[in-house]
Amino acid sequence: MDLALLDTDILSEVLKRKNPQVLSVAGQYLAEHERLAFSAITFYEIVRGLRANKADRGLADVLAAIDDFDVLGISIPILRRAADLWAEPRRGGHPRDDADLIIAATALETERILVTGNRAHFEWIRSLALEDWRSGVD
Repeated sequence: MDLALLDTDILSEVLKRKNPQVLSVAGQYLAEHERLAFSAITFYEIVRGLRANKADRGLADVLAAIDDFDVLGISIPILRRAADLWAEPRRGGHPRDDADLIIAATALETERILVTGNRAHFEWIRSLALEDWRSGVD
């Protein structure tokens, strides 16, 4: 399996441990690569959601588990790539969410496949490889 970056939806499913298909593929990935990775923006989205829902126990669980993951920071090259991605769809009439663009740029800059169930958010990015662990490995 190639190196992967988990989008927020897939990371959420891994953390909840409820989707057997996602957990199976995550287990295969971990057997080869030892650690799952996601963007700092994904961390923000997860924590933001837990705080908004006053899910203190869930937040404590995520913070306790964070050392088991690689959280990829947001660098100037990532932000530059995200800005380029933002400008491209704007010309085509398809504005995109900044968080999604930073996640996509992180995957591109680190040469990782983006694992997401939200293909429609990212399919327009021609150079971005996508997988959906909900349906197995593509």
